[in-house]
Amino acid sequence: MESRSGISRFCGGASMAADPQYEAGQLDAANTVDASDEDVSIEAQLRATANLIPAHLWYATPSGALVYVNSRIADYLGLPGDHPFRYGIDLGGVWDSHIPMLHPEDHEETRRVWSTCLRTGSAGEVTFRVRNAEGGYRLFLSRAEPVRKSDGTLLGWIGINLDIEERKQAEFYLAEGQRLAHMGSWALNTTGFEQWSSELFKIYGLNPDDKAPSLSEYLALVHPEDREFVSQEIQKRIATRSEFDFTKRIVRPDGEIRRVRCVGVPLGHGETFQGFVGTGIDVTEQEQLNEEVRRSELELRQILDFAPQLLAVFGPHRERLYLNRMSLDYFGFTLDDWYETERRPGDEVHPNDAGRLRSQWGFSISSGCAFEIEVRFRRNDGVYRWFLIRCNPVRDDQGKVLRWFAACTDIEDRKRTEDSLQRENFALREELNQASMFEEIVGSSEPLRKVLSHVSKVALSDSTVLILGQTGTGKELIARAIHKRSSRAGRSFIGVNCAAIPTSLIASELFGHEKGAFTGAIQRRLGRFEAANGGTLFLDEIGDLPPDIQIALLRVLQEREIERVGSDRPIAIDVRVLAATHRDLDKLVSEGKFRQDLLYRLNVVPIMMPSLRERAADIPILVEYFIARFGKKMGKRFQTIEKKTLKVMQEYEWPGNVRELQNVIERAVTLSDSDTFAVEEAWLRREPSEAPHSSVPLTGALLAHEKEAIEAALVQCRGRISGPAGAATKLGIPDSTLDAKIRRLGIDRYRFKSQAS
Repeated sequence: MESRSGISRFCGGASMAADPQYEAGQLDAANTVDASDEDVSIEAQLRATANLIPAHLWYATPSGALVYVNSRIADYLGLPGDHPFRYGIDLGGVWDSHIPMLHPEDHEETRRVWSTCLRTGSAGEVTFRVRNAEGGYRLFLSRAEPVRKSDGTLLGWIGINLDIEERKQAEFYLAEGQRLAHMGSWALNTTGFEQWSSELFKIYGLNPDDKAPSLSEYLALVHPEDREFVSQEIQKRIATRSEFDFTKRIVRPDGEIRRVRCVGVPLGHGETFQGFVGTGIDVTEQEQLNEEVRRSELELRQILDFAPQLLAVFGPHRERLYLNRMSLDYFGFTLDDWYETERRPGDEVHPNDAGRLRSQWGFSISSGCAFEIEVRFRRNDGVYRWFLIRCNPVRDDQGKVLRWFAACTDIEDRKRTEDSLQRENFALREELNQASMFEEIVGSSEPLRKVLSHVSKVALSDSTVLILGQTGTGKELIARAIHKRSSRAGRSFIGVNCAAIPTSLIASELFGHEKGAFTGAIQRRLGRFEAANGGTLFLDEIGDLPPDIQIALLRVLQEREIERVGSDRPIAIDVRVLAATHRDLDKLVSEGKFRQDLLYRLNVVPIMMPSLRERAADIPILVEYFIARFGKKMGKRFQTIEKKTLKVMQEYEWPGNVRELQNVIERAVTLSDSDTFAVEEAWLRREPSEAPHSSVPLTGALLAHEKEAIEAALVQCRGRISGPAGAATKLGIPDSTLDAKIRRLGIDRYRFKSQAS
């Protein structure tokens, strides 16, 4: 019953033992009692008041037995509504029996503090974590005070637990934020500092357990050179009660010098001034970094000023930021003059180049792409010089353009050299054009002159040309001559021998391929068409193209675009196509080996190359040309040509045409030991007689019949001997055989050409 009298004293001196409603278990959470019992009513009112307090309130006996908790504790712990603790019933327990409600890590400290309170009878406080009904823990500050009679007799203990979970979290976040920011907080009044945070102690190299320093102690920590300034600043701000922000140096106890920024604001209510609160921020590293940045910027500007180029830095939208000393000296104005908004960008650019530069700038700013452009800048003496501008964007980690860096290199001397070379090349070309030799095509015979006349005319157009003729007649030379006299002469001339490329590689060779398009395609490769873009592509031996490549080539000629192997993206090209073959394309079309529509596309302008036999008058000129060419190469000089050699050469059929003649002369020059050029007759192979061997000589009637048949074929072919539409093809005999028969029978084949005309 002692415990009941204890709680009765706490609740107003009345006992709950005689309460019939408690015995019936009918007390509600509001502790409603019969108002006729005055003591019980007072106790109920006190209990209701305890339940309304926004804290956890409890009562314990002098021995430390917990006998009462208010509803906030009971609800937090999840105690049932009829639990005795809600009504102040002593269960005969001691404090240790309730330790399990606390976090295991807090048991020892809590026992120590509470034991001290019980032993000494004095108040005490401790922080611990209490488990709630859901099993979670929250941090509380618990304060226990002894309740005594007037004579000092201990009646019990009354305690209050304050939930400080959020406050502790806020303190943790604040301390962690101050640690990460190297920043501490303080409070200052007119006599000195009232409070310093632990981080501020660390910044100053002091013990966080010490008291906040006085003003004199604080000033002793300031660097001697900054001490007077700081003292005056603090006194002035206290007098004016105004905000302050300054940076000073401090000397830590270990002798290290740090830079601390001090920011403070006045604190007060109405007219009452209570002091200042503020922060101390360690800005040593930031100041060092700023100093390094300033030093780096200064060094960079000096480097830019010494660079032998005109250098400029612009903002993301071409705002003017910096121009180096070389540029200022070149243009003859100051940096402030350049910053003036009245000066339009491009005023120093040649009028003929200003539009190109503005357009390029506009495109690059909108797209973020670097660019190169050649323009003329006006020097301070009014003279324009050529410069190559290379402008590149500087981006941040997200790819946003922060700056534009422009470097302008003087290329005036290079431009002058290029102009000089162009003039010299033009003069040289004119000289070559006036020479008797048409490129490397040597000769002056009538058949050759007609071919060269066609070349001069067709070169001015952009038409596709099909060059026909026997092997060795110089079809590639004709193609090169067309290119050199065309508007594409300054661009590439790419030659491709279609018969020399493996069938499986022709598509890749002509059109290129993407990486991984086939086994061995380890990287992207440009084809011959792309390499010749803007120039001329010569397709030699076009008759040997496989059918699938013929289809692709037809599309190129029609659409003016290609597709690399392994790609489905068309690429537009601008290429002039010249083709050549020694084969009869009409016959290949009839045999289904060549596409007729492709032949139509190629045969826009046909050129028939005459055989060497057809231009026999050129043989002496060719002999002299090749003798001089190979003699110079081998260091030999020939005074004369053996007459017999020249006669044999003029009578020989030359089935290999000019190529065979070239090879024979090279061999003779190589093996010759004298200054007289001679060729062994055995080197010139002879064709067997076309007529069957017979002991009976041909009669005049047979010769007349043969001559009549040849002349009839020449009439139909307009005097042409070789080629798909030549008389030799119609008669079914080799070109060289027909040529020999014409000479033997005394037929003038040029007569038939004139008749056709």
